[in-house]
Amino acid sequence: MTEAEETYYTRERWQNWLTRVEEETLDPENEDSARLLLNLQDDAAIAVAKIVSAHEDGDLDEDTALEELERVRDIVLQEPDFDIEDDEERQDKLMLIDGVQTSLVCVFYAAEEYIAAGPAEEAPLSEYVEAAAAAEEEEDLDAALGYLVQAGTRIIEGDELDMAIVDELEYGLVSEWVNGLDSLQSALSDPEVVEEDDE
Repeated sequence: MTEAEETYYTRERWQNWLTRVEEETLDPENEDSARLLLNLQDDAAIAVAKIVSAHEDGDLDEDTALEELERVRDIVLQEPDFDIEDDEERQDKLMLIDGVQTSLVCVFYAAEEYIAAGPAEEAPLSEYVEAAAAAEEEEDLDAALGYLVQAGTRIIEGDELDMAIVDELEYGLVSEWVNGLDSLQSALSDPEVVEEDDE
C-alpha cells in the first residue's frame, strides 16, 4: 500500500465502520444510531476533502487526485457483505448504508468536477438546490445531480450552504445528496478524522 493510500482512506477503515454497523442494534430514530451513520458518512467526506486540499496545495497532480478519489469511491460505494442471520435486520442495515452511500455519491462527483474543471459559476447555493429539487419533481435525476454537483464545487470553493433549506425539501434523492454536501462542508471546515471508536 502506498503512502498516499495510507494518507487518505483504506478499505480496512471503511470495513471497521461496517463492522460496527453490523454488530450494533440500529434505530435511525435513536440519536446514537444516527450519530454512528453520520460519523461513517463524515469520515468518508473528510477523506475526499483531504484529497481536494492536497491537490490545491500542489501535493497531488490532477490525475493522481482523480485516481485517489476513484479509489476511495470504489471502497465506499461497494455493497457491504453483512453476515447477519436475521434477513430483516440485514436488509434494514443494507438500506441504512445505502442511504449513506447515496449521500456520498454527490460528494465524489463534486470533488471530481472541482479538480477537473474548477468551481461552477457563482450563484446562491439555494438556487442550485432549488433547481435540483425542481428537476427531481420532473423526474430528471441527472439534471438534479448535476445542479448539486455544481453546488458542491461552490462549497469546495468556500461558499456556505445554509442547511435550513433541507427542511423545505421533500424526502428523496435531492435531500440525500444535499445531506452529503453538508458532510462535505463540515469536512472542509474541520477536516479532523472521526475516531472510529467515538461513542
